[in-house]
Amino acid sequence: MRRYVHHQLSAVVEAVGATFVSAPVAFALGGLPDAHVAWWAVVLLPVLTLVFGARACTRPAWLGGERRDFETAVPLADPDRILPASRESLRRSFDLGFPVFLAVSGVIGALLWGSLPGLWPLVIVPDRLAKAAFGAYWERRHGTVLWLGNVPEQPLGKNQWLYSSVRQPTL
Repeated sequence: MRRYVHHQLSAVVEAVGATFVSAPVAFALGGLPDAHVAWWAVVLLPVLTLVFGARACTRPAWLGGERRDFETAVPLADPDRILPASRESLRRSFDLGFPVFLAVSGVIGALLWGSLPGLWPLVIVPDRLAKAAFGAYWERRHGTVLWLGNVPEQPLGKNQWLYSSVRQPTL
């Protein structure tokens, strides 16, 4: 089991890390991108974050909204037995395969189309950042913690992806 917010934030860290690997290689192979292209990337990332943030807050699944998934999360029957230790969820959220895929595909894109595809892992950042922010807001507002995973004793129903547990008070 891993916490939903940890999963989204770890994907952001992995994408930025993959960019730190693929961008220098891409720039070494194809040179630096033009200044006007880099300026649009700087302007576009915050705008995309706002757009994806608004999209994540919506209810319809066809629009990509997370709200319905949060509302239909299955409450865990025995959270003390199932849930990981406090820092274990964060550790389980990181996966080596995802950033390797992003970095390698960025380098391959740079070989085929020039240096700009070396920055493509950053495309994932606005969506995941918005989902993490909305997930943290939802958890705080409803006093729950959302979990990704599989509990064999409590199978998920159709169109259900998340479990929930009561938020433990922190000191």
